[in-house]
Amino acid sequence: MGVLSDLEPKSVFYFFEEITKIPHGSGNVGQISDYLVNFAKERNLFCIQDEWKNVIIVKDATPGYEKEPAVILQGHMDMVAVKKPDCEIDMRTEGLRAAVDGDVIYAEGTSLGGDDGIAVAYSLALLDSHTIKHPKLEVIITVDEEVGMDGARAIDLSMLTGNRMINLDSEEEGIFLTSCAGGARVKCRLPLALEPCRGAGFQVTVGGLLGGHSGGEIHKERGNSNCLFGRLLQRVSRQIPARLCAVKGGLADNAIPRETSGLLVVEEKDEGVFREILAGLEKEIRAELATKDPGFYIRIEAAGTADSSTGRVAAAEEAGRNGTGAGEMVYQCLSASDTRKAADFLTALPNGVQAMSADIPGLVETSLNMGILELDAMECCGRAGRAETGEAVLLAEFSVRSSVESAKHALIDKLAAVTGLAGGSNEVTGDYPGWAYRKDSPLRDKMVALYERMYGEAPKVEAIHAGLECGILGSKIEDLDCVSIGPQMTAIHTTEETLSISSTRRVWEYLVALLEDKE
Repeated sequence: MGVLSDLEPKSVFYFFEEITKIPHGSGNVGQISDYLVNFAKERNLFCIQDEWKNVIIVKDATPGYEKEPAVILQGHMDMVAVKKPDCEIDMRTEGLRAAVDGDVIYAEGTSLGGDDGIAVAYSLALLDSHTIKHPKLEVIITVDEEVGMDGARAIDLSMLTGNRMINLDSEEEGIFLTSCAGGARVKCRLPLALEPCRGAGFQVTVGGLLGGHSGGEIHKERGNSNCLFGRLLQRVSRQIPARLCAVKGGLADNAIPRETSGLLVVEEKDEGVFREILAGLEKEIRAELATKDPGFYIRIEAAGTADSSTGRVAAAEEAGRNGTGAGEMVYQCLSASDTRKAADFLTALPNGVQAMSADIPGLVETSLNMGILELDAMECCGRAGRAETGEAVLLAEFSVRSSVESAKHALIDKLAAVTGLAGGSNEVTGDYPGWAYRKDSPLRDKMVALYERMYGEAPKVEAIHAGLECGILGSKIEDLDCVSIGPQMTAIHTTEETLSISSTRRVWEYLVALLEDKE
């Protein structure tokens, strides 16, 4: 018996739980893709799996529905795979630990993958049913949506016959999405020099933040741990000769980072001032984020034993033999000037909401999110106590979004300008178009009318700042008529992600009624 086996609708939650057992983070979709293919083969359904692992499954219309317009159901099989620092699950090789708390499903210690596992579960439940009446179903399940919509970009849809598509990648019940922002991923790289230095090392962590989806929650102005670490680095480096050895923060460009940790080295005589600076900064930022992100903290820990992965190259006892003092260590660090350069670079990079829509009240038009920050040592030397100079690259990776194409590219150009002035370079990948609102939409009209009949009120028809695959797929399907719906979810892309059980049931009932509703 599964954890979700007693929940209704049983078929939907059966398949959803099966999906949670299969590792399916972005870039790790082989197993889930093969599972979908085997599902189709076992039911003698037409199926295509392309070289990218995208899957298309087709089921013929049930008797009496042969003349109804074919319906495309669409979602993605990958999830944002994040876990809490103390979670021991290997999300590359292990499934999730689904659990139920009242009306919600969550995963212990990790993200749940309701985005977009529920789309896959809905689709499989429909394809598996022998009782639900429906027109021809053409199901598209793409890969790697969460890292740039790569699957949608690569997939061949020339064999499809339908042009009405229900995208199942939304997280708010009762809201029909009919347009979305376009976006791109931008990697800003700043080359810096490493050199040996001696001093007291401290692991400094900026954390306790709520994070969230960079499209759906960027307007909440929550703290971004990568940006706050840059602010910390600038504050410290402007007052004492601190040096940066290592930094790592964030897990995905489209998730607002919750924690960033770095190794900083200061002269032993400056330790007291260093701690005072961080204590003052923590108090300052806590006051700023008191309502938006009340859990914010800065944690300081003395560096432990030597570990080359954090930039340390000599143990304390070796340093003692070299005459540097028993408590002092030798590190591979950025110079003090390059540390200030890195701090200025991070401070100058834009982040967050850049413009609000002039046409739709409350809608973010243009934004960006520094989702990943990392200092990557290109060359780090060797034997304890004999550090040499080397090179490193500071990487800041952004998700850029805008419902206005020109504004999106202007923001990308701004990132290039800031990085270029600092002596770095940019790489733009995953550039995808927005999904334009369609004034004449028979599918939207039908869906709104049915919703009003079922629930006695009209749904909200809205645009969204987050990216959906509809724009890309619309370039591949002539005259595409599309609406995006989904059940209620919270905190997607985070370890606090939940999926509402009752909402999942209602959206299922609506979806079934929609398919059974003849023209």
